[in-house]
Amino acid sequence: MIASLLAVDFTAPTVDYHALAPEIVLAAGLCIVLLVDLFVDERQRWITSTLAGFTLLGALIPVVTLAVIGDDTRYPLSGESLTGRYVVDEYALILKALFLLAGYVVVLMSADEIERGRYYQGEYYVLLLTSILGMVMMASSRDLISIFVALEFLSIPAYMLAAWNKRNSKGNEAGMKYYLLGVFASAIMLYGMSLLYGVTGTTLLSEIGPAITASGEFSGVHALAVAFIVVGFAFKVSAVPFHQWAPDVYEGAPTPITAFLSVASKAAGFVALTTLVFVAFPRADDVYQPFIFVLAAASMTIGNLLALRQTNIVRMFAYSSISQGGFILMPLTVAGVDGAGESALKAVVVYLVVYAATNLGAFAVIIAVARKTRSGEISSYGGLFSYAPALGVLMTIFLASLAGIPPLGGWFAKFGAFKAVLDAGTGWGYAIAIIAAINTVIAAAYYITVMREIWMKPVPDGDATPIRTPSSIQAALVITCGATIVLGVLPDLVGRFGDLADLTGALGR
Repeated sequence: MIASLLAVDFTAPTVDYHALAPEIVLAAGLCIVLLVDLFVDERQRWITSTLAGFTLLGALIPVVTLAVIGDDTRYPLSGESLTGRYVVDEYALILKALFLLAGYVVVLMSADEIERGRYYQGEYYVLLLTSILGMVMMASSRDLISIFVALEFLSIPAYMLAAWNKRNSKGNEAGMKYYLLGVFASAIMLYGMSLLYGVTGTTLLSEIGPAITASGEFSGVHALAVAFIVVGFAFKVSAVPFHQWAPDVYEGAPTPITAFLSVASKAAGFVALTTLVFVAFPRADDVYQPFIFVLAAASMTIGNLLALRQTNIVRMFAYSSISQGGFILMPLTVAGVDGAGESALKAVVVYLVVYAATNLGAFAVIIAVARKTRSGEISSYGGLFSYAPALGVLMTIFLASLAGIPPLGGWFAKFGAFKAVLDAGTGWGYAIAIIAAINTVIAAAYYITVMREIWMKPVPDGDATPIRTPSSIQAALVITCGATIVLGVLPDLVGRFGDLADLTGALGR
């Protein structure tokens, strides 16, 4: 026994600290925020939001330097059993930049809102940074274990942030519902992962695909494992019929956290699902294709139909988010078709980037308007243009982008999704394209309803007092509006992001 222990190679793994710099900066930053919060006076708690913002911008610097000087795929942890399990490639860098920038905008949106709400600010930003760290880890994870750890790393802080409004019964309900359903979904997904490991003997994604098809046939256990994993991530992205938590959580959580959950948290779920589809299940399309087709079609249709009935704008955006998730799932229905994988991956990445900018901007307007109206009803937006013309125009831009109206970013995202499924030339692709086209028209109805309130309806109670928008919210609006317009007017720019995210090519599929 001693001889066998001595024969084991205990060579330390090689660590590329430059490749791990974004994660290191985030981890150090959240520790600093936590320590500073212990020693600053109550009146100086604004320092924590400033530190959180600088931490996110600091973590973005190595992402940029890696993109500029790193031409090849990097393995930050290299060794006999570690290589390939955590990867820094262009796909990961684009998504890390997305998470960090989205997190920075959420910090800008939170600065005044959290202070006015008299919440515990230090813990808030620590949990927010921790969740973003989990998302950044998710972008590089190429192993079942690291994916699950990253998923829980981002989810557990989100459960607590959803219930941050402790004095509100809806906030308590939001946190409890999100937590219970999230744990249930994680258990299902983990069971699927354990089945997959049991039948393949590996947790490395690039080895799972060949192991599944090594016997020449796809067994029932393989199919069950894939189905359970897809179900787990369907909850994370609030796809129908696993969407029940989203409207209540979005309404009960603080509005900046609602924006965070609808964009960054949802994007992290899509990133993990996309990575699994392209890397671990490249030949399992007979299982996941009909599954994802149903999820996409149901999410688009039911999300839109329920959004039409809403009178509260946050709940409307919750169902809109469910519908938009269906559009993001749409290209994955043809991911297994020969020659269609690259365009499908590009469409998903582009949609995530555009949707993040547009939806965060819309929630920034919601926060600004709620400062005056103290209401979340759509009717409270009546006559918004007459007393807050800038906010009225910005909200119109964001709604038009979500509806897919040119020349804003949303139209190019939808165009890419339609192009991916139509270029596949399959019955599945044509069917989902028809369903998506119908739902695009339905979605325009409730977006235009809000526009009508802004431009054509009178001011409720005749109160036309101007809205004073904090500078942090103004900065968030400038960033998101600029991105929404630029990504639509210069589609080659966002298209370049999709071209760089060549996950299929990097893995030699």
